Amino acid sequence: MADPKTAALTDLGALLEAKRKDSVLSWDVAFGELTVDVAPSALVDFVEFLQADPACLFSSLVDITAVDHPGRARRFDVVYHFLSMYQNHRIRLRVAVREDEMVPSITSVHPSANWFEREVFDMFGILFSGHPDLRRILTDYGFRGHPLRKDFPTTGHTEVRYDEALKRVVYEPVKLVQEYRQFDFMSPWEGAKYILPGDEKKA
Repeated sequence: MADPKTAALTDLGALLEAKRKDSVLSWDVAFGELTVDVAPSALVDFVEFLQADPACLFSSLVDITAVDHPGRARRFDVVYHFLSMYQNHRIRLRVAVREDEMVPSITSVHPSANWFEREVFDMFGILFSGHPDLRRILTDYGFRGHPLRKDFPTTGHTEVRYDEALKRVVYEPVKLVQEYRQFDFMSPWEGAKYILPGDEKKA
């Protein structure tokens, strides 16, 4: 017997494809969620449609995030999550963009997208055209790079610390000697083959 939730999402995906062939590139239902791939140029119109159409009524923007695929020509997937409290549905929109490509801002449709888009810009470096105030929101002024890109170094570029002598916060390039780059993630609870100090066991 087919899952009623999956069937409803499948019907919704087919409806969106039929009504908005100009916007919907593809869609799929997996793990109880509907994902729709949308053309970047049609994003704002499609979000407006999702909000207004009686079969959709996706009035709540839940989140905007991104995924970095460094090996792809369209490096980033910008991902939008919406909720329809009227139809009891959730939908995920996915927009694939190149590193040098701008994504249209949806702040004109959902004002709450303002901070979400700023976070995606800060963490991934993705630009949103038409955004009213696109600047960093989580990292500090003058921060270099975008921390959630997969090519961003895990140590970062800059160390921030409070200098007691100067009585202020100072910024310095990260300097890690090699011995501090060796990490041992083994644990006796994970079946380690050697005995850690203080963990001697009698035969």
